[in-house]
Amino acid sequence: MIRKSKTYYVSSIRGNDKNDGLTQETPFRTLQQLTGRELEPGDRILLERGSVFEDQYLHIRGKGEKENLIEIAAYGKGALPHICANGTGIWHQDYGIRLDSPAHVYRGDVSSAVLLYDTEYIWIHDLEITNKDDIDRQSVTGKTSGEAKSEAASDVYKRQERYSAPHKMDRTGVAVVAQNSGTLHEIILQNLMIHDVDGNVYNKHMNNGGIYMTALKPDNEEQTGIARYHGVTVEDCCVWNVSRWGIAVGYSYQHARFAGTQLQEEWFLKYGHENIVLRNNYVKNAGGDGITPMYALRPLVEHNISDSCATEMNDRIYCYPEERMGKVAAAIWPWKCKNALFRFNEAVDTKLNQDGMAYDADSGDGTVYEYNYSRQNEGGCVMFCLEEAIHNTFRKNVSYDDLGGILSPSGNPDAYVSENQFYIRKGVPLLRKNMSDGEITLKNNVISELESE
Repeated sequence: MIRKSKTYYVSSIRGNDKNDGLTQETPFRTLQQLTGRELEPGDRILLERGSVFEDQYLHIRGKGEKENLIEIAAYGKGALPHICANGTGIWHQDYGIRLDSPAHVYRGDVSSAVLLYDTEYIWIHDLEITNKDDIDRQSVTGKTSGEAKSEAASDVYKRQERYSAPHKMDRTGVAVVAQNSGTLHEIILQNLMIHDVDGNVYNKHMNNGGIYMTALKPDNEEQTGIARYHGVTVEDCCVWNVSRWGIAVGYSYQHARFAGTQLQEEWFLKYGHENIVLRNNYVKNAGGDGITPMYALRPLVEHNISDSCATEMNDRIYCYPEERMGKVAAAIWPWKCKNALFRFNEAVDTKLNQDGMAYDADSGDGTVYEYNYSRQNEGGCVMFCLEEAIHNTFRKNVSYDDLGGILSPSGNPDAYVSENQFYIRKGVPLLRKNMSDGEITLKNNVISELESE
């Protein structure tokens, strides 16, 4: 007998957990009625607009089909339904292997408002998501209200110490995990408003930030296959005020397969990710990096905006790093990708740190940046990062009043920069100091000095 797909309704306004949740007239009241339930092809979870799910979370398992997706969305009229995890939804993340640097934390408890675990062929859209700590984030990060300004300095310092504690629990708006189901297909995140996620400043590769996707070591890889993604779309999402990452897809336990320079396509087809699209997203005030595809073959990153990222990469907030490495973050960039394409993106006002650039071709093969715009990024326009970043091209982009030094070849063997327009403030060097030691080819660029105001 073929199972008929089900639609579950949830409303904090008119729901009751004694209902069956199967009609708009008989909705559940809380998300906990659905958390952990195994969803099947065509199943839908619809949250009523105007609902606020305080101290709740949605952890999903199940598999849809290519022509019969699982859907999680909104119904009714009014404001987007709002999932407020507030530190609930705790699960244990463990890569099952140490990461590419022993300084990176690879296991620990994570709080996620939405968790997709070994879930595929799923479409999530039209939700508002937060995961706050009870700390006044604004007073810690320097965007203080009038009330906070009048508080005693000792109180501010106490909150700051709590906010930036090195062992603070990691938090995510949306966490996606591949582990025990081999290759996961068709995960679509669309029109999500994710903000105020008070995660751990230091744990860059835990599921930590607005949207973070990972591949963890399977319990029995021989039986289930290698955990990886084939088909991820993150589109039309707004992410702001998050620690640490804005959007990241997807750090992998298979990282050792991608060591070195010449990255082979067959490695990605077996161990990495394919068909990754990050499009038309807006990330603002991410504590660390803005938008990053990882271990992906030909990822497409286009029409995104990164605004004022790396806000926590400073000595006032990133002040207890212990062994977890330093203050390093940029706006829009790839990690260990092959033939990544970045086009029509905008990166503005990235804060200065050891990096702090708009764009960063980092440890990949064949990255192309074209038709992008950058403005007043305190670490400059673009970095070509060290000897494992090869065959990278930066062409037909516009840099306007970037600071610190426009280009950072930084030990790179073959950076190629052509047909760009660089509008440079007087006194700002074309090559960033202490990052100018790589090989860089400049061809047909237009360099204009900005007039002083």
